[in-house]
Amino acid sequence: MASPNISFASIPASIRKPGKYIEFNTALAVRTLPGNRQRTLIVGQRLTAGTVAAGTVVDVFSDAEAAGFFGRGSIAHLMVRAALAANPYLALSVITLDDNGAGVAATGTVTITGPATAAGVLTVQVGSELVQIAIAVGDSANSTAAALNAQIAKQPDFPVSASVSGAVVTLTAKHKGTLGNTVRIAASSTASGLGAAAVAMSSGATDPTLATALAAVFASGHDIVISAYADATSLTALRTHLDAVSGALEQRGAIGIYGHVGTLSQATSIAAGVNSGRISGVLVPAAVDLPYEVAAAYGAVVASEEDPARPLNTLALTGITASPLANRLSRTEQESALYNGVTPTEVGPGEVVQIVRAVTTYTLDAQSVPDISLLDLTTIRTLDYVRKSVRERIALRFPREKLSARTADKVRSEILDVLVKLEELEIVEEVEANKPGVIVERDTQDPNRLNARIPTDVVNGLHVFAGRIDLLL
Repeated sequence: MASPNISFASIPASIRKPGKYIEFNTALAVRTLPGNRQRTLIVGQRLTAGTVAAGTVVDVFSDAEAAGFFGRGSIAHLMVRAALAANPYLALSVITLDDNGAGVAATGTVTITGPATAAGVLTVQVGSELVQIAIAVGDSANSTAAALNAQIAKQPDFPVSASVSGAVVTLTAKHKGTLGNTVRIAASSTASGLGAAAVAMSSGATDPTLATALAAVFASGHDIVISAYADATSLTALRTHLDAVSGALEQRGAIGIYGHVGTLSQATSIAAGVNSGRISGVLVPAAVDLPYEVAAAYGAVVASEEDPARPLNTLALTGITASPLANRLSRTEQESALYNGVTPTEVGPGEVVQIVRAVTTYTLDAQSVPDISLLDLTTIRTLDYVRKSVRERIALRFPREKLSARTADKVRSEILDVLVKLEELEIVEEVEANKPGVIVERDTQDPNRLNARIPTDVVNGLHVFAGRIDLLL
C-alpha cells in the first residue's frame, strides 16, 4: 500500500543542490482541547473625574484602579468592585459611557427632626453602604443634617452626592439616568427626640445608549458581557450584539448578563421581552445592593466556572447582601422564575446569596411555542466551546491543506478526536453512538469547500433527583 505524500511548507520540491534539509512542523503538536478562560466585559457609566475616556476598553485589576479610571462611586467603579468581590481572579475589561446629555439625575431626601433629648446614633443607608453620625443631647435638626452632609462627603464611594438646606439633606445620584432610581435609602435614629425620614430616590431619566459601547467592542472577543442596564432598549441592543458576534460567520460566542432587584413579576416581564438563549438575568428581590452590582457579581461567578457544562447551582454571589426575609423567593416562586426565563437566587447558610439554577431568558421559539432547547445557560456555553474546539483543531491541522479525495476523511478523523476528548471531560456524550452521523463531504457548488455535520449531545446538569421511599412493615 502506497504511503501518503509528505508535503513541506518551506522546502521546495525543485531543490537540486545536495544537502539534508529538515523543517519543523508544529501543526500536529497540539493534541489537547483549547483552554476556556472567560474574558469578561463590564459596560457602565463613568464620571468626568475618571482618567479613562468613554468608549475606551481597559483591563482592570483592582477596586482602587477602577476608582481612578472611572471616578469614585461611578457605576463602572461599583460594578468592578462587586465583580472582583465575587471572583478576585476575573479576567476583566471595562468600557464606559458618559451620561446622556438629555438625562436627569435621580434625587431623594433625608429630613431630620429634633432636637435630641438623649444621646444616640443616626444611621442612613444608601444602597448597601452606611453612614452614621453620633448624636449628643441637645443636637438640633439643622446641626445634625449638616453633620450628615459632611460625613457623606467623606465617603466618596457612595453612588450619590449630598447637599444640605436647613434640616433637609438632598441626595443626588452621581449619574444621570434611571439607575439612580434604584438606589435605596433608609434612615433611623436611636436618639430620643431626634427623628429621620427618608424619601426614595426618583425622577432619574434617560440612560446612555448601550449600543454605542457595544459597537466599539464588536471585534474584542469577550466571552461574557455584563450590562449595567436592564431596560428593553438596552437588552435589545445587547441581544443584537451577541447574536452578531456569536453567529456562524463571526463565531466569537458570548453571553450577556444583567441583574434585577425588584419583584418576580417585573423580572418575568423583562425576561419575556428579551427571550434570548445568550442572555441571563439574575433576580435578588428587594436587595439593598444596586442592580448593576448584582449583575457584576453574577457575571463574575459565571466566569469563574470554565467547564461550560457544569451547573452553577449553589454558587455564592459573594458580596451581595441577602434579601429581607419577607422578600425571599418561595419554592413556588423559584419554579415560576425558572419557567419564565429568570435565574432565581436563594439565601443559604450564613445568609449567603446563592444561585438556584442559571437559565437564559429563552422560553419560546419563533412560533411562540415553548422551547427548552436553550433553557440552561450551560447549553449555549457548551455549544460555543465545542465549536471553538473543532475550529481550532481544524485550523491547526490544516492551515494550508489541499482539497483532494483524502481530505474529507482526515478532517473527519480530527473532528472525532475532538469529540472523544470532549466526552472524556464530560462536556459531550454518546460520541460512539453518534459517530455515523459525523459527515464531512465536498460541497456540490464550491470545489474548494468542505461541509461537515457534527451531531453534539451536550452533557446536561443534574438538577433534579426524584426518589420514592416504600414503607415496609
